[in-house]
Order: sequence, then C-alpha cells, then structure tokens
Amino acid sequence: MDFVKLTSDLVKALVKNPDMVSVKEFPTDEENFHHIQVMVDNSDMSRLIGKEGKTAKAIRTIVQASGYLNNNQKVKIDIDSF
Repeated sequence: MDFVKLTSDLVKALVKNPDMVSVKEFPTDEENFHHIQVMVDNSDMSRLIGKEGKTAKAIRTIVQASGYLNNNQKVKIDIDSF
C-alpha cells in the first residue's frame, strides 16, 4: 500500500492550493512503521486541521486504518506549513 499517495490524495482534495502540498515518507528503524510528513501552504493550514483538529484526525484515521488492513502496519502523520 502506498501511504504517501493515499495521504497526498486526501490532503490535496481538501486544500485550496493543491500544487503547494508536499507529502514525504521518512525512513524509520522499526519494521512495519511509516513516518509521513505533510507540508501545506500556511493559508491552507486551518482548512487541513479543521475545527478542533477533526479533519486532521480523520485523515490520520483513514491512513492508519489502511495500514492496519495491510499487514498491520503503523503510520504516523505529521502536518506542518511553510
């Protein structure tokens, strides 16, 4: 499963500037663990986080559920702006 593509598709569907979205996976020492960083334009940050963080939590839940269904892989997503 390509968690970067899934995360990127979800984020780009929510922001106003999809060309400014950067999603990268960083290597980890743990097996079956994926660390993904999402960078968006500063003006899209509130749209991506959502009220009380509900949108960001929903994105994390979808990607983590996908990881669980694919060989019980764990996924951590960090969201930041530039």
